[in-house]
Amino acid sequence: MPLLGFGVYQIDDAKECERSVSDALEVGYRSIDTAAAYNNELAVGNAIKNSGIPRNDLFLTTKIWVSDTGYERTLRAFERSIKKLQTDYLDLFLIHQPYGDVYGSWRAMEELNRKGMVKAIGISNFQTDRVIDLIIHNTITPAVNQIETHPFNQQIEAQKFLQENKVQVESWGPFAEGRNNLFTNELLVSIAKKYDKSVAQVTLRWLIQIGIVVIPKTVHKQRMIENLLVFDFEISPEDMSKIVRLDTKTSSFFDHRDPEMVKRLSGYVLPE
Repeated sequence: MPLLGFGVYQIDDAKECERSVSDALEVGYRSIDTAAAYNNELAVGNAIKNSGIPRNDLFLTTKIWVSDTGYERTLRAFERSIKKLQTDYLDLFLIHQPYGDVYGSWRAMEELNRKGMVKAIGISNFQTDRVIDLIIHNTITPAVNQIETHPFNQQIEAQKFLQENKVQVESWGPFAEGRNNLFTNELLVSIAKKYDKSVAQVTLRWLIQIGIVVIPKTVHKQRMIENLLVFDFEISPEDMSKIVRLDTKTSSFFDHRDPEMVKRLSGYVLPE
């Protein structure tokens, strides 16, 4: 799994999504992260098909939504996703939210993994208690947990727990979608100037240095290129420690354990 991939969350327009993924592949990205709930799997599939890049050179991830959890629903959702993505297998298949019949889904995903139709299976937005429960009661340990991780919500304890249990941490929202004025944060700006890099590059490099996979999203080709240029420098231990001080230990978005949010997300039903 590449340490740096390309995310397509909130690229809702089909033409813009296809163009963005095409641009990302052209400049060098080989890992693409989408989801059934993003409603852009077909656009992603079109871009990949038209790129001419061999399928085995790519790492393709998608996710199953809450309304498709359960054994039978998950198998049907998988078939819909690979049809839209125009592929016969996935590199990584994730449960998008920790709600619904996730155990039925996991049984189906383990089966898909054993058959070679999915190379790895994982989860997204699972708190540590839900992760260990899934590990204890199933055969395959999740390969990945995709969670909100950025300078303002570093999830240090969760990182430690996941690493100890051999679950790869993957960051969604590495830039916190610009919240808390991330791109103008005084500390991050000063560190970026020191290394002659942008705040975005420093943020991605910081995450990569602590062993976290990143999937930044942008529709701008120049920023795609910029986000790739994070392997030619290293942040010093001193500066890494300074960034740790930015941690608020609070989500910049919402609490996945909030009952109202659980009801809201569970109420969003994807069409079959």
